[in-house]
Amino acid sequence: MRAIWKGAVSFGLISIPVRLFRATEERDVSFHQVRRSDGSRIKYKRVAAADGEEVQYADIAKGYELPGGETVILTDDDLADLPLTTSRSIEVDAFVPLEQVDPIYFERSYYLEPEGNQALKPYALLRDALERSGRVAIVKVALRRREQLATLRVRDGVFVLETMLWPDEIRPPEFEFLDEDVTVRPQELAMAESLIESLAGDFDPTQYTDAYREAVEAVVTSKVEGRDVVSPPGVDTREGGEVLDLMAALRASVAAAKKARGAEGDKVDGAEGAASPAKKSTGKKAPAKKAAAGKSPAKKAPAKKPAARKKSA
Repeated sequence: MRAIWKGAVSFGLISIPVRLFRATEERDVSFHQVRRSDGSRIKYKRVAAADGEEVQYADIAKGYELPGGETVILTDDDLADLPLTTSRSIEVDAFVPLEQVDPIYFERSYYLEPEGNQALKPYALLRDALERSGRVAIVKVALRRREQLATLRVRDGVFVLETMLWPDEIRPPEFEFLDEDVTVRPQELAMAESLIESLAGDFDPTQYTDAYREAVEAVVTSKVEGRDVVSPPGVDTREGGEVLDLMAALRASVAAAKKARGAEGDKVDGAEGAASPAKKSTGKKAPAKKAAAGKSPAKKAPAKKPAARKKSA
């Protein structure tokens, strides 16, 4: 696992250096949107709703929409002076019973690991004391440039930081049926309690699996085994279905083209080498004729007269 945050847990005069890790991961089967005919990936562009023109990422700003439909545009300069905390400290505010914290407040879970040998003893001290108390710590921590409310508890000998929603982010259950007067007879209540008791047991998470994910994976596996797969344009595959890296394929293509071009160049050079003696011989003959013409003009004159006769004829 890779640490996504470093800081310290502070309570009283004790500070414990820690590193933060994600405690959960989603295992859902993810799909890409592709063209049905060849499996080519579908890409989206950022376009302006007013004219449909594509907008570069550097030209995108934050907009706050007013109730009347108007928009307030905020830039990075507008947000630079906001009181955003940059503290790397997890401040303990109080220790409260776990049953008083409704699970609806929990958002995301993280593991805390002690950083360095000097942090081991204070980490173990707070962990053991918190576990024996039966309480959880209510803390505040700055993650993703904003302050968040969280709880600190112990699970399997490790601190677990549970980020929480703020109270005003919890919706009240405003439903009409709550105002209706529904009467439940004692016999019906006793029967329902009996049914609950018959299904009572201990929670064992290993007994539960994601049946939908397993079914989807089975469908994908059957298609792979039946070779019911496609190779999108621009993507080459090796034997066994291994996808080649695009840059590697381009480099190999360039190398092959250079090699082929070099072979063709060798052939051309060889052809020129074979033809060059003939060119040299003709080059030598021409000066020889000129020299002969200079030494004995009488011999060259008869050669010109037949040409003149042919032209006249």
